Amino acid sequence: MPNAYSRAAKAQDDSNSIRLQKLLAQAGFGSRRKCEDMITEGRVEVDGELVTELGTRVDPHKQQVRVDGSRVRVNPNHVTLALNKPRKVLSAMDDPKGRYTLRDIVGDKYERIFHMGRLDYDSEGLILMTNDGELSQHVMHPKYEVEKTYVATLEGKISGTVCRRLVTTGVQLDDGWIKLDHCAIIDSSRDHTMVKVVLHSGKNRIVRRIFGSIGFPVKRLVRTQIGPIKLGDLKPGSYRVLSQTEVRSLSKEGGQ
Repeated sequence: MPNAYSRAAKAQDDSNSIRLQKLLAQAGFGSRRKCEDMITEGRVEVDGELVTELGTRVDPHKQQVRVDGSRVRVNPNHVTLALNKPRKVLSAMDDPKGRYTLRDIVGDKYERIFHMGRLDYDSEGLILMTNDGELSQHVMHPKYEVEKTYVATLEGKISGTVCRRLVTTGVQLDDGWIKLDHCAIIDSSRDHTMVKVVLHSGKNRIVRRIFGSIGFPVKRLVRTQIGPIKLGDLKPGSYRVLSQTEVRSLSKEGGQ
């Protein structure tokens, strides 16, 4: 059976092949020199075989590269976006009812791009979009439990005790028990409370259902983070392309 060296040798004549250290640098692992050190330190695998030779060339379209066990993703045809969805925008690419959708924001610039998860029509904040099916599968799969962070404005004044109970005990909904990973009061007045919540579940309208079940309807809901990717100062209705470093961190969070 051919090993990584023979596979790499075959790549020498492939116009799509590049030096392994260059591939790693493009994937956000640091300078070319730092990537060379990673190779010689025995941290890099090509198609499951350890590679320590600096002259190795690989084809990112055909070969799988891993660093410290994590998949390296460099495909010039793949793109991943962070988008700030405003209220009254449908988390879909098309709508037969003619409502404003994600496609109206990103246009047709990116081929076969789709959203990883949803936000309900009246919620706002971070949505990730990609045309990398493998990345999407890992980010969205319940097995990998990627954390999601929200800021929710609730009707009524909720106590710290109730917040703690949502983390330690949780609540029972129609589809089972659910707990928050984190709940903290950011601000409150007599008639409203702003809380920051973190949870892994991607179930439909889960944050609204949790607080609604205990008598605190959600007036406004903004998702501010998915895994390592933050909404930051991205304006509503706009988007940005994630860097290779960000995609790599997201991929690692999704178990790749």
